[in-house]
Amino acid sequence: MNLAIDIGNSRTKAAIFSSGELIELIVAEKMSIQLLKEVKSRFSGLNKVILSAVSGVLPEVIEYLQSNFSVYLRLNHATPVPIQNNYLTPGTLGLDRLAAAIGAKDSFPGKDLLVIDAGTALTFDLVESNGTYAGGNISPGLRSRFRALHEFTEKLPLVEESEHWPEIGQTTEEAIRSGVLNGMILEMDGTIDHFREKLPGLQPVLTGGDALFFERRLKNAIFVKFEITLIGLNRILEYNVEKL
Repeated sequence: MNLAIDIGNSRTKAAIFSSGELIELIVAEKMSIQLLKEVKSRFSGLNKVILSAVSGVLPEVIEYLQSNFSVYLRLNHATPVPIQNNYLTPGTLGLDRLAAAIGAKDSFPGKDLLVIDAGTALTFDLVESNGTYAGGNISPGLRSRFRALHEFTEKLPLVEESEHWPEIGQTTEEAIRSGVLNGMILEMDGTIDHFREKLPGLQPVLTGGDALFFERRLKNAIFVKFEITLIGLNRILEYNVEKL
Protein backbone atom coordinates (compact mmCIF):
# COMPACT_ATOMS: atom_id res chain seq x y z
CA MET A 1 0.00 0.00 0.00
CA ASN A 2 1.17 3.51 -0.83
CA LEU A 3 0.69 6.95 0.71
CA ALA A 4 0.82 9.99 -1.60
CA ILE A 5 1.08 13.43 0.03
CA ASP A 6 0.61 16.73 -1.80
CA ILE A 7 1.30 19.84 0.31
CA GLY A 8 -0.06 22.83 -1.61
CA ASN A 9 -0.30 26.57 -1.06
CA SER A 10 -3.47 26.45 1.01
CA ARG A 11 -4.01 22.84 2.13
CA THR A 12 -2.60 19.34 2.30
CA LYS A 13 -4.07 16.41 0.41
CA ALA A 14 -3.13 12.79 0.86
CA ALA A 15 -4.37 9.49 -0.51
CA ILE A 16 -3.96 5.82 0.31
CA PHE A 17 -3.55 3.50 -2.68
CA SER A 18 -3.86 -0.27 -2.68
CA SER A 19 -2.77 -2.14 -5.83
CA GLY A 20 -3.05 1.11 -7.77
CA GLU A 21 -6.57 1.92 -6.57
CA LEU A 22 -7.29 5.00 -4.47
CA ILE A 23 -9.09 3.76 -1.37
CA GLU A 24 -9.11 6.85 0.85
CA LEU A 25 -8.67 10.60 0.34
CA ILE A 26 -7.57 12.89 3.18
CA VAL A 27 -7.73 16.71 3.18
CA ALA A 28 -6.19 18.73 6.02
CA GLU A 29 -4.92 22.24 6.70
CA LYS A 30 -1.43 20.89 7.35
CA MET A 31 0.47 17.64 7.59
CA SER A 32 1.32 16.58 11.14
CA ILE A 33 2.91 13.58 12.81
CA GLN A 34 -0.35 12.98 14.66
CA LEU A 35 -2.22 12.68 11.35
CA LEU A 36 0.46 10.38 9.92
CA LYS A 37 0.35 8.13 13.00
CA GLU A 38 -3.43 7.90 12.74
CA VAL A 39 -3.25 6.92 9.07
CA LYS A 40 -0.45 4.41 9.71
CA SER A 41 -2.43 2.78 12.52
CA ARG A 42 -5.49 2.29 10.31
CA PHE A 43 -3.58 0.88 7.34
CA SER A 44 -1.04 -1.65 8.60
CA GLY A 45 0.16 -2.50 5.08
CA LEU A 46 1.16 1.09 4.35
CA ASN A 47 4.90 0.97 3.62
CA LYS A 48 5.71 3.29 0.70
CA VAL A 49 5.28 7.07 0.61
CA ILE A 50 5.85 9.92 -1.83
CA LEU A 51 5.88 13.57 -0.77
CA SER A 52 5.41 16.64 -2.95
CA ALA A 53 5.47 20.09 -1.37
CA VAL A 54 5.39 23.63 -2.77
CA SER A 55 6.73 25.01 0.53
CA GLY A 56 8.79 23.85 3.48
CA VAL A 57 7.94 20.72 5.43
CA LEU A 58 8.56 20.35 9.16
CA PRO A 59 11.78 18.39 9.74
CA GLU A 60 10.04 16.10 12.22
CA VAL A 61 7.47 15.14 9.56
CA ILE A 62 10.24 14.18 7.14
CA GLU A 63 12.03 12.24 9.86
CA TYR A 64 8.83 10.33 10.68
CA LEU A 65 8.29 9.44 7.01
CA GLN A 66 11.88 8.27 6.59
CA SER A 67 11.77 6.18 9.76
CA ASN A 68 8.35 4.55 9.36
CA PHE A 69 8.16 3.70 5.65
CA SER A 70 10.34 1.22 3.79
CA VAL A 71 10.34 3.53 0.76
CA TYR A 72 10.37 7.31 1.14
CA LEU A 73 10.48 9.45 -2.02
CA ARG A 74 10.58 13.26 -1.97
CA LEU A 75 9.56 14.46 -5.42
CA ASN A 76 11.93 16.98 -7.00
CA HIS A 77 12.93 17.98 -10.50
CA ALA A 78 15.57 15.24 -10.71
CA THR A 79 13.12 12.43 -9.84
CA PRO A 80 12.62 10.00 -12.77
CA VAL A 81 9.04 10.24 -14.10
CA PRO A 82 7.03 8.09 -16.54
CA ILE A 83 6.44 10.87 -19.07
CA GLN A 84 8.43 12.72 -21.73
CA ASN A 85 8.80 16.27 -20.43
CA ASN A 86 9.24 18.83 -23.26
CA TYR A 87 9.22 21.88 -20.96
CA LEU A 88 12.27 23.96 -21.87
CA THR A 89 12.95 24.80 -18.20
CA PRO A 90 12.00 21.57 -16.38
CA GLY A 91 13.55 22.85 -13.16
CA THR A 92 10.89 25.58 -12.98
CA LEU A 93 7.88 23.39 -13.74
CA GLY A 94 5.62 23.11 -10.69
CA LEU A 95 5.79 19.60 -9.27
CA ASP A 96 2.03 19.60 -8.76
CA ARG A 97 1.51 20.41 -12.44
CA LEU A 98 3.87 17.61 -13.48
CA ALA A 99 2.16 15.12 -11.18
CA ALA A 100 -1.29 16.15 -12.46
CA ALA A 101 -0.13 15.63 -16.05
CA ILE A 102 1.11 12.13 -15.17
CA GLY A 103 -2.12 11.39 -13.29
CA ALA A 104 -4.17 12.43 -16.32
CA LYS A 105 -2.02 10.32 -18.65
CA ASP A 106 -2.50 7.35 -16.32
CA SER A 107 -6.28 7.91 -16.10
CA PHE A 108 -6.86 8.53 -19.82
CA PRO A 109 -4.18 6.58 -21.71
CA GLY A 110 -3.81 7.30 -25.40
CA LYS A 111 -5.77 10.56 -25.36
CA ASP A 112 -4.80 14.18 -25.90
CA LEU A 113 -5.43 15.90 -22.57
CA LEU A 114 -5.80 19.43 -21.27
CA VAL A 115 -5.43 19.46 -17.48
CA ILE A 116 -7.02 22.56 -15.95
CA ASP A 117 -6.27 23.29 -12.30
CA ALA A 118 -8.53 25.97 -10.84
CA GLY A 119 -6.81 26.79 -7.56
CA THR A 120 -4.58 29.59 -6.26
CA ALA A 121 -3.44 29.87 -9.87
CA LEU A 122 -5.37 28.84 -12.98
CA THR A 123 -3.12 26.47 -14.91
CA PHE A 124 -3.51 24.69 -18.23
CA ASP A 125 -1.24 21.73 -19.05
CA LEU A 126 -1.26 19.87 -22.36
CA VAL A 127 -0.44 16.17 -22.51
CA GLU A 128 -0.29 14.66 -25.98
CA SER A 129 -1.70 11.23 -26.81
CA ASN A 130 1.81 9.77 -27.16
CA GLY A 131 2.46 10.54 -23.48
CA THR A 132 4.45 13.76 -23.97
CA TYR A 133 4.03 16.74 -21.66
CA ALA A 134 3.97 19.60 -24.19
CA GLY A 135 3.79 22.59 -21.82
CA GLY A 136 1.21 24.81 -20.21
CA ASN A 137 -0.12 28.24 -19.29
CA ILE A 138 -0.47 30.01 -15.94
CA SER A 139 -2.75 32.88 -14.94
CA PRO A 140 -4.16 34.10 -11.60
CA GLY A 141 -6.77 31.96 -9.87
CA LEU A 142 -10.18 33.12 -8.69
CA ARG A 143 -9.33 34.62 -5.31
CA SER A 144 -5.98 35.88 -6.61
CA ARG A 145 -7.87 38.03 -9.15
CA PHE A 146 -10.24 39.44 -6.56
CA ARG A 147 -7.35 40.26 -4.21
CA ALA A 148 -5.24 41.82 -6.95
CA LEU A 149 -8.00 44.28 -7.90
CA HIS A 150 -8.39 45.26 -4.25
CA GLU A 151 -4.73 45.42 -3.26
CA PHE A 152 -3.34 47.14 -6.35
CA THR A 153 -5.96 49.89 -6.54
CA GLU A 154 -6.96 52.54 -4.04
CA LYS A 155 -10.74 52.32 -4.21
CA LEU A 156 -11.86 48.94 -5.49
CA PRO A 157 -13.41 46.75 -2.75
CA LEU A 158 -12.49 43.13 -2.00
CA VAL A 159 -15.20 40.99 -3.57
CA GLU A 160 -15.90 37.26 -3.28
CA GLU A 161 -17.46 34.80 -5.70
CA SER A 162 -21.21 34.25 -5.66
CA GLU A 163 -23.54 31.61 -7.03
CA HIS A 164 -25.31 34.25 -9.11
CA TRP A 165 -24.02 37.37 -10.82
CA PRO A 166 -25.16 39.57 -13.70
CA GLU A 167 -23.87 39.40 -17.24
CA ILE A 168 -22.80 43.00 -16.87
CA GLY A 169 -22.40 44.82 -13.56
CA GLN A 170 -24.44 47.84 -12.56
CA THR A 171 -22.47 48.53 -9.38
CA THR A 172 -18.71 48.43 -8.78
CA GLU A 173 -19.05 45.21 -6.77
CA GLU A 174 -21.13 43.61 -9.51
CA ALA A 175 -18.70 44.81 -12.16
CA ILE A 176 -15.74 43.19 -10.37
CA ARG A 177 -17.58 39.94 -9.76
CA SER A 178 -18.90 39.78 -13.31
CA GLY A 179 -15.53 40.69 -14.80
CA VAL A 180 -13.58 38.11 -12.81
CA LEU A 181 -16.03 35.21 -13.03
CA ASN A 182 -17.09 35.69 -16.65
CA GLY A 183 -13.46 36.30 -17.58
CA MET A 184 -12.32 33.01 -16.06
CA ILE A 185 -15.15 31.06 -17.67
CA LEU A 186 -14.37 32.54 -21.08
CA GLU A 187 -10.65 31.88 -20.55
CA MET A 188 -11.26 28.21 -19.77
CA ASP A 189 -13.79 27.64 -22.56
CA GLY A 190 -11.67 29.61 -25.01
CA THR A 191 -8.53 27.62 -24.20
CA ILE A 192 -10.39 24.33 -24.59
CA ASP A 193 -11.84 25.48 -27.94
CA HIS A 194 -8.43 26.65 -29.14
CA PHE A 195 -6.70 23.33 -28.52
CA ARG A 196 -9.68 21.30 -29.78
CA GLU A 197 -9.20 22.93 -33.17
CA LYS A 198 -5.71 21.41 -33.25
CA LEU A 199 -6.57 18.20 -31.37
CA PRO A 200 -10.23 17.26 -32.11
CA GLY A 201 -10.29 14.38 -29.61
CA LEU A 202 -8.99 16.52 -26.75
CA GLN A 203 -10.22 15.50 -23.27
CA PRO A 204 -10.29 18.39 -20.76
CA VAL A 205 -9.74 17.36 -17.13
CA LEU A 206 -10.64 19.87 -14.42
CA THR A 207 -9.20 19.77 -10.90
CA GLY A 208 -8.43 22.16 -8.04
CA GLY A 209 -10.35 23.78 -5.20
CA ASP A 210 -12.68 25.75 -7.50
CA ALA A 211 -13.34 22.91 -9.94
CA LEU A 212 -16.95 22.29 -8.93
CA PHE A 213 -17.76 26.01 -9.02
CA PHE A 214 -16.73 26.24 -12.66
CA GLU A 215 -17.61 22.73 -13.86
CA ARG A 216 -21.34 23.40 -14.17
CA ARG A 217 -20.76 26.80 -15.78
CA LEU A 218 -18.48 25.86 -18.66
CA LYS A 219 -20.04 25.23 -22.06
CA ASN A 220 -17.54 22.46 -22.80
CA ALA A 221 -18.05 18.98 -21.42
CA ILE A 222 -15.20 18.24 -19.02
CA PHE A 223 -14.17 15.50 -16.63
CA VAL A 224 -13.72 16.61 -13.01
CA LYS A 225 -11.09 14.62 -11.11
CA PHE A 226 -9.98 16.16 -7.83
CA GLU A 227 -7.46 13.43 -7.07
CA ILE A 228 -5.57 13.67 -10.38
CA THR A 229 -2.37 15.01 -8.76
CA LEU A 230 -2.38 12.26 -6.13
CA ILE A 231 -2.90 9.62 -8.83
CA GLY A 232 0.13 11.06 -10.60
CA LEU A 233 2.22 11.00 -7.43
CA ASN A 234 1.33 7.36 -6.84
CA ARG A 235 2.31 6.52 -10.42
CA ILE A 236 5.67 8.30 -9.95
CA LEU A 237 6.24 6.34 -6.75
CA GLU A 238 5.49 3.01 -8.41
CA TYR A 239 7.66 3.93 -11.39
CA ASN A 240 10.63 4.57 -9.13
CA VAL A 241 10.00 1.42 -7.07
CA GLU A 242 10.02 -0.60 -10.31
CA LYS A 243 13.45 0.83 -11.11
CA LEU A 244 14.96 -0.24 -7.77
